[in-house]
Amino acid sequence: MDKIGNIIHQREFDSFVDILGAEIEQAQIKLVSAANVQLLLHYWKVGHFIIYNQNRLRWGSKIIAKTANAIKAKYPDKKGYSSRNLTYMCQFAKQYPIEVLRRLVAADMEMECPTVEKVVAVVRLLNEFEFTQEPLAQIYSGDSLVDGLEIDNLENALLEITQEPLAQLEQLFKTSSIASINWAAHVVLMNSKLKLGLRYWYMKQTLECGWSSNILDIQVKSDLFQRQIKEKKVNNFTVTLPEPQSDLANYLLKDPYIFDLAGMKDRADERDIEQQLVTHVTKYLLEMGTGFAFVARQKHFQIGESDFYADLILYNIKLHAYVVIELKATPFKPEYAGQLNFYINVVDDKLRGENDNKTIGLLLCRGKNEIVAQYALANYNQPIGISDYQLSKAVPEDLKSTLPSIEEVEQELTQLLERNEEENR
Repeated sequence: MDKIGNIIHQREFDSFVDILGAEIEQAQIKLVSAANVQLLLHYWKVGHFIIYNQNRLRWGSKIIAKTANAIKAKYPDKKGYSSRNLTYMCQFAKQYPIEVLRRLVAADMEMECPTVEKVVAVVRLLNEFEFTQEPLAQIYSGDSLVDGLEIDNLENALLEITQEPLAQLEQLFKTSSIASINWAAHVVLMNSKLKLGLRYWYMKQTLECGWSSNILDIQVKSDLFQRQIKEKKVNNFTVTLPEPQSDLANYLLKDPYIFDLAGMKDRADERDIEQQLVTHVTKYLLEMGTGFAFVARQKHFQIGESDFYADLILYNIKLHAYVVIELKATPFKPEYAGQLNFYINVVDDKLRGENDNKTIGLLLCRGKNEIVAQYALANYNQPIGISDYQLSKAVPEDLKSTLPSIEEVEQELTQLLERNEEENR
């Protein structure tokens, strides 16, 4: 009896430790998040303060370098106040004055259930607003400011600049999207020279997908917005899926997908790429998506007396649906849609549960004629999307000597897929 009691006691203790550990982890995340918001708010204030005094006292651009040197001399232990970073702080303040923050908070309400059409409208409005707003110099050097006014701290300067109570000002900042990502990500967006609407969209994606600043930089340079927010994608979602699932499926679909086979590990060698090529493609596809969970690769189904293998099966949490992906090393052919339709039917029958929505198919090809592809989908009652994919040629210089050429990689991918198709016949 004592032994049983000890076992029960141990289980209770283990459960207690698990709950306590979860609370500790959540607290750490909140602390880090809170610290990030305070850092951004501080940088935003510093940027405003520098710009304000540049206009008030007619200081030139050299004041930033002079300020950086003064801070370094007086506060040698304080990091993050280099001339370069102070310049970014000023740019940060210029890009996000009070009225912009209000517009971003309003945009968040519009983006609760995003569709391609809604995203395009929000981005366009934000871009137009940024284009028409007054120059910052006019905002900070107008009649409301008194020349020679003595400002004894940064908070008083902000009050004078904005005419807003400080508590409300800070709350507005913390509520806006710009407080949701870290400083490194903001630096990427500032370097990108994107307009306000596009910066806002990439902020939302960074938060939703958990991108690092490096991944954000890749997504910006690969023009993810244009690839995901195409107004004419090849699919039949509107006639095969109910709203709002059809809108969400269309929003999540990208065209083209870009697979960076060398980017899946810090270091890679030729043997690893040759042997794990399809696995790398799979992992990259997961990184590109949002809300996707991996289910299976080369999933085996025995139908009648024949064996079939689906290239890749994912589950999308937002769609509450399985997603079957077929990867082709050649341009689109109408018969490819028929093969994918078959796998959708099989997954619906074998895997789909009573709480799952209709299974969705995604056909990835090395190019397509969009008119032919759209005609090919006309008679299918299963939801299918057709997108191109590309192999990225952006390989770091220090890896080029150890990696095969793009042509060799594409040839290897073709051979792998052809072998799979032969085995499936």
